[in-house]
Amino acid sequence: MSPPRTTRRALLGSVATGALLGTAGCLQTLGFQRQSAWRDPPLAEDRPDAVYVPAVIEGMETYGETTAGRYGVALTYSYPHRFWTLSGTETSKTVVEADDDVHLMVSLWDTETGRVLPLDSGVTIEILDTDGTLVTEEVAYPMLSQTMGFHYGANYALDGEGEYEARVHVGGVSLRRTGGFAGAFESAATVTIPFTFETDELHSVSIMRPKNAGVRDAAMLMEMDGVPAGRAPTADSLPGQHLGAPTLGDAVFQTFLVAGDSERFGSEPYLYVSARTPYNRFVLPMMGVEATLTRGGETVFESRLTRTLDPDLGYHYGASVAEIESGDELTITTTIPPQVARHDGYETAFREMGDVSMTVE
Repeated sequence: MSPPRTTRRALLGSVATGALLGTAGCLQTLGFQRQSAWRDPPLAEDRPDAVYVPAVIEGMETYGETTAGRYGVALTYSYPHRFWTLSGTETSKTVVEADDDVHLMVSLWDTETGRVLPLDSGVTIEILDTDGTLVTEEVAYPMLSQTMGFHYGANYALDGEGEYEARVHVGGVSLRRTGGFAGAFESAATVTIPFTFETDELHSVSIMRPKNAGVRDAAMLMEMDGVPAGRAPTADSLPGQHLGAPTLGDAVFQTFLVAGDSERFGSEPYLYVSARTPYNRFVLPMMGVEATLTRGGETVFESRLTRTLDPDLGYHYGASVAEIESGDELTITTTIPPQVARHDGYETAFREMGDVSMTVE
């Protein structure tokens, strides 16, 4: 390993905004300058309280991919960048520090079905040098990115250019699991992915200044071969009676009722909500969701919807209901917004959510 640091970081430096709108390339081709630390790149002006196109769109590249039992694990990277975390309803911005070298991301999925695995138990990344010495260790936040999908990530400080080993620790799944997921993913796992960090390689990652920054829309997902991005199933592929697709805080709540699947959900009808982002359809996990049914002005059902993993339904929120009739009023209430970190374009959405009602037909 080379002992000296070739560079501390590369900064998205001063740019002539008008000249770069709608252009794409790497740092140098877009006129960004290398400096000793990063400052925040531009944010879109007049950001809506919804999903919007970021002012700067960063690409990513892959360091490696492996498996551990049914866990599929990929390690990808991009420029270090700011992100926002949530604690309950409180939002906090994590800025790029002077020592941060790279934004590392872990994609985690079931190798049999390709479903992503949003884990409450978390993912940790240890970085070791070629001698096995620990360089850094960070909990990787569950995150949403318009170009990178659902992943676990954080900014990491390394010890200069050279060869490293990433040890990815995956906690076991504590969520309720149904269908072919029942009994799966109970054990924790650790995988090792070697990688070489080179600043020139990092600075060749694509970066773009779109013309429509700030507009209510989303950047296109960067597809990585064999690595699921965390999309929720399409509405027409989900089982059961479709009750509606209301929106709360710009999140889409595809709502269904399944009857007659006692082996998987029990003898009573099963009410479930598949929550996802607009535009890119990424799963929105780690929420508090409740449902209330009223009939003739009286409450006949009220319950928390349980966070659940199912191979057909994906990550969803569900509960059994004793009885549901045409004309019932169904109210979906969010008590906790998605407890996931957000890259630019998602930080203003999925925060103030509240409740929404629909009539069962």
